[in-house]
Amino acid sequence: MNDNGETKESQQHDHGLCVADAIHAAERICEKNGARLTDIRRHVLELVWTRHKPITAYEVLDLLKAERRNAAPPTVYRALDFLLEQRLIHRIESLNAFIGCASPDAAHRGGFFICSSCHGVEEIRDSELLRKAIRHEADEVDFTVTSTMIEIMGLCATCRGRA
Repeated sequence: MNDNGETKESQQHDHGLCVADAIHAAERICEKNGARLTDIRRHVLELVWTRHKPITAYEVLDLLKAERRNAAPPTVYRALDFLLEQRLIHRIESLNAFIGCASPDAAHRGGFFICSSCHGVEEIRDSELLRKAIRHEADEVDFTVTSTMIEIMGLCATCRGRA
């Protein structure tokens, strides 16, 4: 990852296309769910996707205020709650921040590698082995898992190289 939290792969893609794809997916998912992607919700989603790094609600608010002086925290929080409900973004609890979901149509198991130095985040996209281990441990104690959010802290390759 570089100083902006971008991996080599993310540095080589068209970020404008990335944001456009996220908006297109959001429109499709909201339509399928019978939910309304209002202008403000759409704009907040765009702001979350402005970088490939978690963004706090107050950072979203600051960006929104630069364009709409009367923007207020409740507006941002309501939009973020909607985007979470529609599974278009993820909340990174340990950073108290949000990141766009790269696979909003996929089943959400919730897992992230988080660099403790640069705060870059990589979503764990396919972790059948991890899910099996969780199911096994839950079965051992007769526990029904209803939601999982795993945040694994460490150092990305770029930050390890700096150390």
